[in-house]
Amino acid sequence: MSTIIQDCLEETCAINPHSIEDYQSEVPRWCKGCGDHGVLASLQRVMRKNNVDPENVVTVSGIGCSSRLPHYLRTYGFHGIHGRALPIATGVRLARPEMKTIVTMGDGDCFSIGGNHWLHAIRYNINALVLVLDNEIYALTKMQVSPTSPAGTRSNTTPRGTYLQPMNPIGIVVGMTNVSFVAQTATWLPAHLDETIERAWSHNGLSFVRILQRCPVFMPKAYGEGGLNFPLVFLDNEDGIPINPALLKRGPAEAHNQRDINEALKVAARVDPAPMGLIYHNPDLPAYEDIRHSRAKRPDHETFLDRLDKVMDRYAV
Repeated sequence: MSTIIQDCLEETCAINPHSIEDYQSEVPRWCKGCGDHGVLASLQRVMRKNNVDPENVVTVSGIGCSSRLPHYLRTYGFHGIHGRALPIATGVRLARPEMKTIVTMGDGDCFSIGGNHWLHAIRYNINALVLVLDNEIYALTKMQVSPTSPAGTRSNTTPRGTYLQPMNPIGIVVGMTNVSFVAQTATWLPAHLDETIERAWSHNGLSFVRILQRCPVFMPKAYGEGGLNFPLVFLDNEDGIPINPALLKRGPAEAHNQRDINEALKVAARVDPAPMGLIYHNPDLPAYEDIRHSRAKRPDHETFLDRLDKVMDRYAV
């Protein structure tokens, strides 16, 4: 090995002592071609780039294909029940604010059964990275329509085709009180996916990232068969998501001020072409746990355990 290569390797290891393998757990069991593989790989790349210690991260999920992700990412994990990932994550943030918290959900898990928790988590603005993997269908439970399924979708629950137009989750999120970070990307744009998660990772507050993807089994034609002919526009903004010139083959770039809520509302209301990038960002809003902890002194570890023991003793035989 040459001296130059050896020096480069040593410098890289000094900057990034963690390897990708440090964030890999068991082998994923998702279907071949599922976009969940890309999201997992992107998360691992971002964590390595930021030299994150796996033991300082907790990943929370609900139920669904995407909610299997905590099993495959070597961090602390909590595989919750359907639609309840966000209240669990809120509890984690209040109890252990030093832990970086990642939440992964699917479109049905978040927007349908978890809809109430979804909206209030946005309002609370907990400090968490929230990734919603939207494939427009309930996949793990074998093809039922979700709130984002296109009108006319035939499924096990709508054999004649769904009658309703799909929900626009981005439009709803940007309209919520106390929203602080909203972005959209897609699994067929891996560089953009990495940049989006990287930007969301550094935000202090709830980073809501909707990730478009197809289900190769039950929704293979979603988003123009995985972006082959899906209309996109990339948001070009200062301190936003970088736009690689190669992406412009997929769609044009458009100037956008992500700090202007009125402009963000207009962009969020559009679905054709779909806006990709940082839609809204307000870094000045305090996270909920910061507000709570500033108003009540947290006990030290020994005091906390002593109080917990006394509470548990009340129920001991």
